Amino acid sequence: MANEVAGKAGEVKAPGGITGIKSWTLTYEVDALDVTSFKNAGVSAFIPGISRWSGSFEGFKTGVPIAGLHTEVALQLLESQTANQVWLGQAILTNVSPSTDHNGIVSYAYTFQGTGALTVPLA
Repeated sequence: MANEVAGKAGEVKAPGGITGIKSWTLTYEVDALDVTSFKNAGVSAFIPGISRWSGSFEGFKTGVPIAGLHTEVALQLLESQTANQVWLGQAILTNVSPSTDHNGIVSYAYTFQGTGALTVPLA
């Protein structure tokens, strides 16, 4: 995916017209593999292992929600209106949580698990 995406700060773009999103979170992590041996003389040694990423987004229902669980989407998580400030990757939607309050405002929260490489913002 190219890092040439423009939009509103905090916006989530994916197939299915996700609109009304008010926030998103992302966790990008890597395993630290213990490679300590006798030659390390009692000091632990580590190397980077497998990386993974996941997160969530939530917002107001302003259209038809995404089709549901088991749906793989191309996520674009925008940090700002600057085209290069976007996280890009393929993810599976793992949870959808609709809710409503006493005013009748319907919200949706989604969680996702990344399925491959994550492209980080350039600037």
